[in-house]
Order: sequence, then C-alpha cells, then structure tokens
Amino acid sequence: MSEYRFCPQCATPLQWLAQQEDGGERQRLRCPACAWTHWNNPTPVLAAVIEYQGRILLARNAAWTQKMYALITGFMEAGETPREGIAREIAEETSLRTRSLDLIGVYDFQRMNQVIIAYHAECEGEVKLSPELVDYRLFAFEQVRCWPAGTGQALADWLRSRGHEPQFMEPPARAS
Repeated sequence: MSEYRFCPQCATPLQWLAQQEDGGERQRLRCPACAWTHWNNPTPVLAAVIEYQGRILLARNAAWTQKMYALITGFMEAGETPREGIAREIAEETSLRTRSLDLIGVYDFQRMNQVIIAYHAECEGEVKLSPELVDYRLFAFEQVRCWPAGTGQALADWLRSRGHEPQFMEPPARAS
C-alpha cells in the first residue's frame, strides 16, 4: 500500500503528528501547514461465496504467483449499495447472473486495512472470466479449504451455516 508523503491540499510534506482526539491522543500523518489529516480508514471490500451448479466457485487472480483460488471480491463504486456492488463484481469477473444474494457477515482484515462485506450468491449462466482472472474451479462444499483470515472467515461461517465443518489451509509464505 502506498503511503501519502505530501499533503493533497497544499503539497507540504506530511509528518507523523500526535493530536488529541475523542478517544485520546492519536498519531497520524498530518499536514503541519494546513492541518489536513490522513485518517487511514479501512477500505470496504465486497466478497461473494458463489454457489454455481451446486458447488462453490473459486477463481485465481492473474497477478497471483501461487496457484491459489479465492472468492470473487471487489470494491464498491460510488453511488451503489454493497448488494449492487457484489452483483456487479460477479457479473464483471465471471459473466454470471445473480439469482439471489444473502449477507453472510462483515469481517475485519486488518493486515490489508479492509472491512469485508461478504455475501452468498446463487448464480447462473455461463462462466466467462475477465482478464483479471486466469482460471476458476468448482468445489464441493466438503472439499473447499478456507484461508485463515478475511474472506476465509466468511467462507467458514457460510459452510457452518450449511452444516459443514470448515477446513483451514496454511497461509502461503510471504515473498521477502
């Protein structure tokens, strides 16, 4: 994640400055000239457990070096609701139509400074992947393995709601 270095309002170099806030003193990137503050609020991310042809659809991102498969995820656009956003992301990334959407839950993913809003989506149509994705696989509920954070927690909760005890995978080693 890139970090602000200069104030977007006046171009002064930002500094880590402590300031009294409602919850006590907080150190944040602030502009010493105009008092602009980088709040570093979490980014909302949408995720879908896609049920397609009675199985779970997981996809592999073209940018990933590991052969991992994951839920369809994406960002909201201005002016859309989370439900509209995940239906759009599903259509953009897989060409599938969403028949139904149910909220699974909301999950924190602090390592990425994200809040994940996860849905179960029943989908139909023919899968045609966007260039962002290179492959997809369909998994039986009992075959899928959950990532131990973020979207994996959503998948695990959904599996439990269907009477399946989730299996968790080991996270891949991070590149140095």
